[in-house]
Amino acid sequence: MSATAATRDQALRELRRSLTEAGFESAALDARLLVLAALGISSSDLITRPDTPLTDHEAETLAAFAARRLAHEPVARIIGEREFWGLPFRLSDATLVPRPDTETVVETALKLLPDHNAPLGIADLGTGSGCILTALLHELPNARGIGVDRSPEAARTAHANAQANGVGDRALFVVSDWGSALKGTLDLVVSNPPYIVSAVIPGLDREVRDYDPALALDGGADGLDAYRIILDDAGRLLKPGGLLVLEIGYDQAEALQRLAAERALEVLAVAPDLSGNPRCAALKRT
Repeated sequence: MSATAATRDQALRELRRSLTEAGFESAALDARLLVLAALGISSSDLITRPDTPLTDHEAETLAAFAARRLAHEPVARIIGEREFWGLPFRLSDATLVPRPDTETVVETALKLLPDHNAPLGIADLGTGSGCILTALLHELPNARGIGVDRSPEAARTAHANAQANGVGDRALFVVSDWGSALKGTLDLVVSNPPYIVSAVIPGLDREVRDYDPALALDGGADGLDAYRIILDDAGRLLKPGGLLVLEIGYDQAEALQRLAAERALEVLAVAPDLSGNPRCAALKRT
């Protein structure tokens, strides 16, 4: 990708071609998103004014974006933002890129909560960008929540996202190791913890392995380290009848159910992701 493309349309076509030749399956979408971000324009601007020449600064910015994508940096990291639950979320080096499959956690929690107008207390353990908690607060107008992360940078990012999406006055973000800093009882605890087996991480797709924070990926020797901590704390954190909704790896449902039974937690549901794989487990404190 050169920095000399004369017009918006030419720049788009050149970048799309470069990504296609490099083997990117989403070349057309990636090119469009990168052009819009580099030029700071909307889709309608690109459609209605395709022949507008690029400034030198725009061309240089787009060339830098193209080089990063050709090095397999995810588009969301390049542009610094990703949509989740229809809401925009800024990213940082300390946060995962929110993925559509994680919306299963939000969907499952909302299905199991009987009254969406109730004054619920929610905790999101390992909050990252804050996407799960912010989405829930967006749907539960009288709920209040606390997001916990071991990374100060992630907690700051989550706070900014909650503010930007209009729920900041009902959200608090703290730096802690899982639920250790929390007191009192909650109606709902949610989490997308690290659950990848340590030995598997070197073989992950490079867009995950090289760009997602290791702290948010590594689940220990069997991928279950974080679940043991969270499940051990569930009795202290949840009210009787309170819900615990967890994202899980596609092959972890049986292990999660075993861990739950050992701790007298009732498994209410295991929900599939967009591909039909088990992706979310809902449990109840009895």
